[in-house]
Amino acid sequence: MTTTVCRDPAAFAALAADWRALHRRCRAATPFQSHSWLHSWWLSYGTPGRLRIVLVHRGGRLVAAAPLMLTYRPLPVLVPLGGAISDFSDVLLDDSCPGPAAAELAAGVHRAARGALVDLREVRPGAAAERLYAAWPGPRRRLDDSVTLELPGLPMDDLVGRLAGPRARRVRAKLRKLDALGIEERTVPAGDVPSAVRNMLRLHGLQWQGRGVTPEHLRPRFAAHLARATREMVGSGDAVLTEYRMDGRVMAADILLMSADLAGGYLYGADPELRDRKVDITAMLMRHDARHVVDTGRGALSLLRGTEPYKLHWRPVPVTNQRLLLARRAQAPALGLYAARIAGRALAARLARERMTSLRGLRARRGTVRARGAGRP
Repeated sequence: MTTTVCRDPAAFAALAADWRALHRRCRAATPFQSHSWLHSWWLSYGTPGRLRIVLVHRGGRLVAAAPLMLTYRPLPVLVPLGGAISDFSDVLLDDSCPGPAAAELAAGVHRAARGALVDLREVRPGAAAERLYAAWPGPRRRLDDSVTLELPGLPMDDLVGRLAGPRARRVRAKLRKLDALGIEERTVPAGDVPSAVRNMLRLHGLQWQGRGVTPEHLRPRFAAHLARATREMVGSGDAVLTEYRMDGRVMAADILLMSADLAGGYLYGADPELRDRKVDITAMLMRHDARHVVDTGRGALSLLRGTEPYKLHWRPVPVTNQRLLLARRAQAPALGLYAARIAGRALAARLARERMTSLRGLRARRGTVRARGAGRP
């Protein structure tokens, strides 16, 4: 095996075919490790001079890859490409030689790190990066990261059947209402993806207007990345972009990203008129995505990061991502300080959430008391 470090964006672009083949041979990989997603992300978010992609070849065949870039936080740190807009990060290992490839990749990342730490965020349980972590020759730490939610790959009727009786009846009534409205689904071909993504992001902005939209979703660099990556992924079968039409108008659209065993609804946009007409948008999208998961034989439908109440209604299984921290022996003290800083921030965020929840409960109780007082004669 031979190991190299790619620092040239043009060379990264030229890896597309070999990277795609390795992605197919790494069953643990998610859509966020595809070349289409990562190269497009680099074009929108990458910093010149910071690319550090560790590659392992065996007999001319790419058998391992760690897509990384150098940052300063303020210490030098190698982090995965894909950034905060990617729900999972990972490395790629050929399933025909995962052990030897992981050992060689660990040695290559170790050399590439030099004086930098390695911070692999949002690593899904069972990811290839766990093999890299096990083979790492220096100090390491494993921390919890974001919580994701998953549903089994079942037909919609079975997913509804997992709900409690009253809720299941309400969902079935909402699905019948969708049928009565005559909402039609259209799978967008690759050539139409850029314009469809622009329209989806317009609808996304409208649906969140005045309700705290994620600012990055409205920025031009995100729109350029999403249109570029989705077009390629639709063409290669790694994504489906669906429009939902009513009376000839596109009322909603969503992107479903896919890998060998997993499909995940990444982003959607919906006209506020649907909400005004009491349309259950989540049920509409869930029915489509569940049908696609079953039809393509995938094992799980991921609701990706976040534990929002509308997701929890479906009784998903919580899955906690991992944060894998790696260092050379000389950086052991820096690794300890870095891990302590992360743990401190996580604790502060948890306490802030608990305080906010307590305040909301207190306000709700006060509102109930006032309402009761106002109703007295």
